[in-house]
Amino acid sequence: MSSLTQALRVALDRRQPLLDELHAQGTDCYRLFHGSQEGAAGLTLDRYGPQLLVQSFHHSLEREPLLELIDTVQAHLQLNLLPVYNDRSRGNSRIDRQDSVHQPDDAALQDLVGHEWGLNYRVRGRHAGQDPLLFLDLRNARGWVRRHSQGKRVLNLFAYTCGVGLSAAAGGAREVCNLDFAEGNLAVGRENAALNPELPDMQFIQSDYFPAIRQLAGLPVTARRGQKLPAYPRLQAREYDLVLLDPPAWAKSAFGTVDLLRDYQSLLKPALLATAPDGVMICCNNLAKVPMEEWREQVLRCAAKNGRPVREWQVIQPAADFPSQDGQPPLKTLVLQF
Repeated sequence: MSSLTQALRVALDRRQPLLDELHAQGTDCYRLFHGSQEGAAGLTLDRYGPQLLVQSFHHSLEREPLLELIDTVQAHLQLNLLPVYNDRSRGNSRIDRQDSVHQPDDAALQDLVGHEWGLNYRVRGRHAGQDPLLFLDLRNARGWVRRHSQGKRVLNLFAYTCGVGLSAAAGGAREVCNLDFAEGNLAVGRENAALNPELPDMQFIQSDYFPAIRQLAGLPVTARRGQKLPAYPRLQAREYDLVLLDPPAWAKSAFGTVDLLRDYQSLLKPALLATAPDGVMICCNNLAKVPMEEWREQVLRCAAKNGRPVREWQVIQPAADFPSQDGQPPLKTLVLQF
């Protein structure tokens, strides 16, 4: 048995209590091996319902070690899964679609369905983007939203494929708005909604973050000197009871720059103003190099400075399928009660 397979077996044994709990909850989407913390940096194994997604970010896997990993997972779970191997060790984490190591079955690349707390989610091993359609480390935050959305107006910013919005709808929110720049992301969000027809309708807004959130906050949308802004959807100023802010690490547009390392405040300020005075905001930061304590104090200062002093706060840690040896996981999630 290779050292890699042995590390996987240890990880699976360590997860078994969590897997039992997740299966009882109606969840079959979770991380099986978190290589950066479990002995193989740059390697991840994730289950998405009937699919096993293996990804390598630093070095390509050889075929035999890959097949051994697949067999080990299937034997442990006592399931025949549909494996997809995405080699992302090339520039910009782009998927090598030549499949020189392992050719997935056609069935593995079809539209599939995974489950989280009984909700249905679209699963695709390959699609136009790079990342999976459901970020597994945000599961606990989605669960928190579901438990605290009853009767709330919920705004899901940088919504991606709208998992948080779906959780809010399942939790009894009276209104859910998902906002994202990419129509492809929102299209998957609409698929997720269609896969759960018993839930109330959600709203989907395709827009750059900055003009949308500034309008919702009642602030003007201004252009840089000498520049003309592109067209953007017109929105009315309003407040939400629960707002989730989960931006990417970095992005730039004609309206502004998303930079979690240097300028989280420019994202946070207008979102605070779109949150009801007695509402809740959930802030996320996925940069590993940013310490939780430092970022938390920055967020709390910004809130107080902008007339939204935080009455209580709490941290939502990722579940045990995302272990962190130093207690500082890359994804940091902070719940602010105003």
